[in-house]
Amino acid sequence: MVKQLRSDIVTIFPRMIESCLKQGVIGRAIDRGLIDVRIHDLRDFTEDRHRVVDDMPYGGGPGMVLKCEPIFRAVDSIVATAERPPEVILTSPQGKRFTHQMAERLSRQSHLVMLCGRYEGVDERVREQVVTEEISIGDYVLTGGELPALVVLDAVMRLVPGVVGEAKSVAEDSFVRGLLDFPHYTRPSKIQEMKVPEELLTGNHEEISRWRKQESLRRTLDKRPDLLSEALLDEEERGILDNLLSERKKGVGV
Repeated sequence: MVKQLRSDIVTIFPRMIESCLKQGVIGRAIDRGLIDVRIHDLRDFTEDRHRVVDDMPYGGGPGMVLKCEPIFRAVDSIVATAERPPEVILTSPQGKRFTHQMAERLSRQSHLVMLCGRYEGVDERVREQVVTEEISIGDYVLTGGELPALVVLDAVMRLVPGVVGEAKSVAEDSFVRGLLDFPHYTRPSKIQEMKVPEELLTGNHEEISRWRKQESLRRTLDKRPDLLSEALLDEEERGILDNLLSERKKGVGV
């Protein structure tokens, strides 16, 4: 039986999360029971009649900070229904840069809790008490943690077996082996004088495979050469890369 990944998302904008998770591949996976996603409104875990989740920072300064008590209650409520202690992830500009390797690791977990920060962030005691990992999706600041949480979950959940119908397409994605993906084409074979590469029209599977490896390596060399130092290359790919590097030195194909 396919393992089900449970994910709990704590946010002050539950509708923002709900609307995104109803769409596409992830929405269908949820409907099929491959993924269990539960969305929690942080305001439901307040104890005052105004349902306040934020307060002014000690020491002064602009903005507001998410209070720790509602977050503690939310996490305690989630943990109480969990089979084992979940990974509690805070999306934050201070976190580790999110990568495909991190997505693979998280997809092997059984339960993830995503805390969506807002305003100036969360009370530091949340990090100290309940967060097991902080994740950043890039070196920029957004208005809140909902979009980063959705990015992380989308990358993680599509790796759960059965979520993407064609497993091979997941195995050949960019970054899986440290390479960018090769170019893709579909019908028509010619449009506005632009033609599909002849190698893809031959029907020769070996030739197509070699072309794809070559173009994947070429694209990585052009756009993300930093990936090549840790890329997992087979013998044929190492030979292709050597040829590409030799061409670059000679000024061919640059």
